[in-house]
Amino acid sequence: MKIAVVILNWNGRDLLDKFLPSVVQYSPQADIYVADNASSDDSVAFVRNYFPSVKIIQNAANSGYAGGYNEALKFVDAEIYALVNSDIEVTENWLQPILEKFKNEPQTAIIQPKILDYKNKQYFEYAGAAGGFIDQYGYPFCRGRIFETIEKDQGQYNDENEIFWASGACFFIRKSVYENLGGFDTDFFAHQEEIDLCWRAFNAGHQIKYTYLSVVYHVGGATLQQGNPKKTYLNFRNSLLMLLKNLPKRNLYQTIFIRLCLDGLAGIQFLLQGKPKHTQAIIKAHFAFYSLFSKTYKKRSNQQLARYFLTKSIVWRYFIQKRTIFGEQF
Repeated sequence: MKIAVVILNWNGRDLLDKFLPSVVQYSPQADIYVADNASSDDSVAFVRNYFPSVKIIQNAANSGYAGGYNEALKFVDAEIYALVNSDIEVTENWLQPILEKFKNEPQTAIIQPKILDYKNKQYFEYAGAAGGFIDQYGYPFCRGRIFETIEKDQGQYNDENEIFWASGACFFIRKSVYENLGGFDTDFFAHQEEIDLCWRAFNAGHQIKYTYLSVVYHVGGATLQQGNPKKTYLNFRNSLLMLLKNLPKRNLYQTIFIRLCLDGLAGIQFLLQGKPKHTQAIIKAHFAFYSLFSKTYKKRSNQQLARYFLTKSIVWRYFIQKRTIFGEQF
């Protein structure tokens, strides 16, 4: 089974210097690519000079995570794509459990490894942890991370379970499924495009899995409040677009209306925290959602499965019931 590790890069020369060696060292069975999103630094020259075995794909423009991968993967010949952030440190034998799972489980389309924090390796990492889920209103959370609460890895998720979404930080997918689903939605640019793709895979009858037998360490990861307003804008806008595309038609408008109201509460919370730019970002995200409504609605598939969520409201469970640990809730 042929696998390609594809690292999307944009002005990440220092990250490539730090983390590409582990990928090269521990991925002998894979073709390794750096897909460059029109960087203005010397990333491409650096890879050519110091990692001659790594193949380079140069995109014409920086079209974000979604568009960058969609464009680059046109030039990658492999049965399995491993989409890996440039700030990921991989470990010995990280690919073998993934390949065995794909080989033995033909119904499995997408797989995520255990993602731990590079800066604090005993803890899960914010972006993915031990596999993701959403609630009825589209709020994402993970085994090992719910909102601001991040768990220590004590083996509590040493299993191989079905999940709802896999993190884009380290995302394995069958090429055939990726192509049949049309890849990532380029309107998202960045943030939550992997959840949207997983939801479309779920609606198409595919399975998404997590395995603890493969471990990687991720540098990135912060709560939304610690991010910048652009990240807030993209997260809120893209979450609404994702709901519009994938929700069952019966509850479509009711669910989106409630989500819009919850977003309003989040905007008020940002104001109380002294972060008016984030409140403005939510308002901007809502107007962008309205402008993209017609275009996005046309992307709905013929099938939306009703039981997509693990709980009705993770917001209620976390903030009101104070159930901050995944194991305390499910």
